[in-house]
Amino acid sequence: MGWIAVCQIDDVQEDEPKAVDVGETKIGIFKIENQIYAIENVCPHAYALLSEGFVEGETVECPLHEAVFNVTTGALESGPGCRDLCTYPVKVDGASILIQAQ
Repeated sequence: MGWIAVCQIDDVQEDEPKAVDVGETKIGIFKIENQIYAIENVCPHAYALLSEGFVEGETVECPLHEAVFNVTTGALESGPGCRDLCTYPVKVDGASILIQAQ
């Protein structure tokens, strides 16, 4: 699949991720130390949008049950997340953020 523009660079702040939908897939766009990351936005433990969770450093905590995921790798670090998250390649083209989603 090719690159898909999902939002503008100004739509994402270090403390305010952006939720986007690519088809049926919910993806969270995060900015960590001026780098953009795209991860699966729905916690695999129970339906909750991680973009509404608590971002601290490179991690996001699920707003419902405290599962903690590494935004840069998708790895489950603690809690009831059940598995790692899917991650998506990202590139910035001018002011647009593009991702590759399957």
